[in-house]
Amino acid sequence: MTTGLPAATGGVEALRALLRSLCDEHGVDVELRARLVLSATLLARGHLTAEPATARAEVRTDQDGAATLVVTVPLRAPLDRTRPLNLPLLPEPVDGPAAVWHVPCGGQSRDDGAADDGAADDRAADDDLRATELELRASLGRTEELERERRQLQEELAETNTGVLAMYVELEQRDEQLRRAHAVIFRELEDALRPPPPVVAGVELAVHYKPADRDAPTGGDLYDWFVLPDGSLQIIVVDAVGHGVTCTRNALNVTHTIRTLTREGHAFEHLVRRAAEIDEGPMATVLLARLDPRTGELRLAGGGHPPALLVPAAGEPVYLHAPGRGVGFPSPGSTEVRTALMRPGDQLLLYTDGLVESRGDVDEGEERLVSAAGKHAKDPLDTALSAIVREMHDVVVYTDDTVLLGLRFGSA
Repeated sequence: MTTGLPAATGGVEALRALLRSLCDEHGVDVELRARLVLSATLLARGHLTAEPATARAEVRTDQDGAATLVVTVPLRAPLDRTRPLNLPLLPEPVDGPAAVWHVPCGGQSRDDGAADDGAADDRAADDDLRATELELRASLGRTEELERERRQLQEELAETNTGVLAMYVELEQRDEQLRRAHAVIFRELEDALRPPPPVVAGVELAVHYKPADRDAPTGGDLYDWFVLPDGSLQIIVVDAVGHGVTCTRNALNVTHTIRTLTREGHAFEHLVRRAAEIDEGPMATVLLARLDPRTGELRLAGGGHPPALLVPAAGEPVYLHAPGRGVGFPSPGSTEVRTALMRPGDQLLLYTDGLVESRGDVDEGEERLVSAAGKHAKDPLDTALSAIVREMHDVVVYTDDTVLLGLRFGSA
């Protein structure tokens, strides 16, 4: 429903008086009235309204009975919507030179003197100052109400933040407990998977292991070493394809199978092939080394693994290639056994590919390994291995588990 209301003409004061009268008669909130009056005043004082200043108003009622007071102030030209209006109550966007506001109202005229705080008196006397004071008080009241709501929200937010902080601290404490528990489990698991070096007269042994992920120290790079009944030392280095617990299990299967086959007396050159025949599931590269500590005789059998590096006490380091294919690959097994004679002070380095592939270039990595091994040849073996890994991993492009195992012959 639409109800027409009178229009008025005149100056800024007359325009304000008319807008206040309309708002009071139709139950518009005083604070909302203040914003409407101030907005129209700013337009008039900015010489945007038509001359003389006029205003039209009507009441519209929707299907639910809610009434809206529609106030229209003609303008000299359409409002430029690309520039901020800086008005306390923005008009609706319309076509044509006019400012139009839609404000909720009671819908019925109030002729019973029920205007807030003497509104009827200020209409009768056209007291612009009193009306302005009334609107200012209403605006201040609304501001105080909003401030109270803001403070209440801040208090609620502070309580929520305190609760969240307490929960966060509790979660951090639990997470730290879990990290400590995992660290203990990982250390126990490492001890079980990576046996300590056996005691062999005249031979110094050491190993350095660096996982690709510090939080997951298990992987497919494993080793095993043990002494045979004849006194020979056998070393097994395995690099199973993949990462994680499944990969660790596969590598462990290979090392245990080769240890069992060795104990059963199978020929050294057939160990990789026999291990592949027994367990066809995993894919892994293998390198076997057997040293007679009495004579220094060294035998190597390979299964697709990076070559061992012999670092002599006198002379240049040299790679000892032991050709063959790994477990799980086509035609697995060692194709020949490589032999060498170790002399007192000589070192043998066995490793997994994570050591030489850290920069993505294996050939370049093998050259750097020769240089690093030669530089630290006189250091204590465990110190030398740590230094070699640190230098080889100064720039890491390709991250992988790394095992570096060292043997020094002729040690006291």
